[in-house]
Amino acid sequence: MSGLIAIVGRPNVGKSALFNRIAGRRIAIVHDLPGVTRDRVMAEVEWHGRPFTVVDTGGIGLLRREKAEDVIQAAALEQVDLAIEAADVILLVVNVQEGIVPLDVEVASKLRLAHKPVLVVINKVDTDRATPGTAEFSALGYERLFPVTAIHGYGIEELMDAALAYLPPHDAPVAVEVEEVPVDPDAPAKEKPENPLIRNRMQDPKYAIRLAIVGRPNVGKSSLINALTGSQRVIVSPIPGTTRDAVDVPFEVDTEGVRQKYLLIDTAGVRKARRVADSVEFFSVKRTEDAIARSDITVLVLDALEGITEQDKKLADIIVEQKRSCIVVVNKWDLVAESVRKAREAEMVVREEKTRHRMDREKRLTTLSDFGAWVQEKLFFLDYAPVIFTSAKEGFQLDRLLEAVRYVASQLRQKIPTGILNRTLNDAVERRQPVSDQGHRLKFYYATQVKSAPPTFLLFVNRDELFNDQYMKYLAGEMRAKFGYEGCPVVVVPKARPKTIQPLRKFKRQPFATDRNLRHGREAQRKATQPPPRVKRPTAAAAELAPRLRKGKNRSNVKPGRTTKRR
Repeated sequence: MSGLIAIVGRPNVGKSALFNRIAGRRIAIVHDLPGVTRDRVMAEVEWHGRPFTVVDTGGIGLLRREKAEDVIQAAALEQVDLAIEAADVILLVVNVQEGIVPLDVEVASKLRLAHKPVLVVINKVDTDRATPGTAEFSALGYERLFPVTAIHGYGIEELMDAALAYLPPHDAPVAVEVEEVPVDPDAPAKEKPENPLIRNRMQDPKYAIRLAIVGRPNVGKSSLINALTGSQRVIVSPIPGTTRDAVDVPFEVDTEGVRQKYLLIDTAGVRKARRVADSVEFFSVKRTEDAIARSDITVLVLDALEGITEQDKKLADIIVEQKRSCIVVVNKWDLVAESVRKAREAEMVVREEKTRHRMDREKRLTTLSDFGAWVQEKLFFLDYAPVIFTSAKEGFQLDRLLEAVRYVASQLRQKIPTGILNRTLNDAVERRQPVSDQGHRLKFYYATQVKSAPPTFLLFVNRDELFNDQYMKYLAGEMRAKFGYEGCPVVVVPKARPKTIQPLRKFKRQPFATDRNLRHGREAQRKATQPPPRVKRPTAAAAELAPRLRKGKNRSNVKPGRTTKRR
């Protein structure tokens, strides 16, 4: 066992900040508003080589015999009780700047009934003047007090050393001595190892496939996770925006004797950007986008009553930009199943009686396949994703959803042989050339698979500028028709063949040395070396005589109207 550490306390004392400090990354939302954390946020952490699980909980804001005002607050308190029950050691977080308040005493009394090791974490000890105030917290009845500053990391090392001492011993891997075997030089060579660029975490059977459940608010994401896990793992309420953090839920399924691990990521609902009211919702949306980026398969949940909205298309566009595998789930099918059944029965009656007018060519959706084709038509840029109709409330087709997840995961694991890949792409290029405004023709040389999740293929061609979005989509469709890849984006990366490397020194070709060339060369060299001719300046007498000469030249002895004969 790795052990579990639970962080408990009243609202707004810095529990989420301490959780992020221990985890080493920003997972939980940290905000000045009390009651931001609601669900149990868990993270697998390793501290100095010792793995364990740390859990962040919502604040306990009720005194004894007080009742919760709404269903969300009551559900958050239930999540705190579950964390306390499963914890090996509990960190009670208090605020040194506010001192002991009645809620601190109430939480301390509640933890005393759990009979678990409790360490009092006195947070926000930012200055030396706040250090003397830590002594008053000994009145809570616990001996071990640890002044820390979660934001800056002060005192975390001593706290974690004390907390790890209460965790169960970790089963370290046992080193096995392997006897060295002499290598025979005449033995045949071993098979060439697999390309390390193609190996990925999906090919590890012990790896937990990460599924991000995303969608608009109140479409049933948390209900779907609870239905899959068979427990009330996350808070479910009819109030939109119940989930705020991205909650990781481990999940295992035993299929035909093979146990597969999954990691379900419950995310906050994403509304339109102009409707985001406060910073808490803004950070919730950012956590959802991060969950899509770190997931292996993204499950886009739609509402069967409301259909496909503009916000659903924007979420689908984010999935396409992140190049994530996707499965479209139409939830709450139980609310429309009766109306669909009646419409199908009416359509069968019309077909049997042949009472429909011949000009009535409207397509009526009466089966799940018709609805699935309609969804793929609306989400045309995500048409490679399979569509599953489910009902989290009644458990309708949840097994088919898991089958779709397993199938898409197997598509991500496949590796295409290079020979078959090159033949397929060569035929596709010969069948259809890209459009070029300059009349260039694409030449395909070689292709190889460089990544499996998502499937990425590197193409060596003569001109990479000939590739556009339409032609890449055409090649991806040809590969999907040949190799499957249902639910997976196919990434095509063109690379132009490098041109011939020019020498650093370029020698000009000398003309043929003939007598004429040599003569012209000597004359040109003599003219280049000869000084320019001297220009004689006129003397003073010549300058005085020049106007008279010009005046004499302009005079004419020929009288007007009289011509002279040429002798």
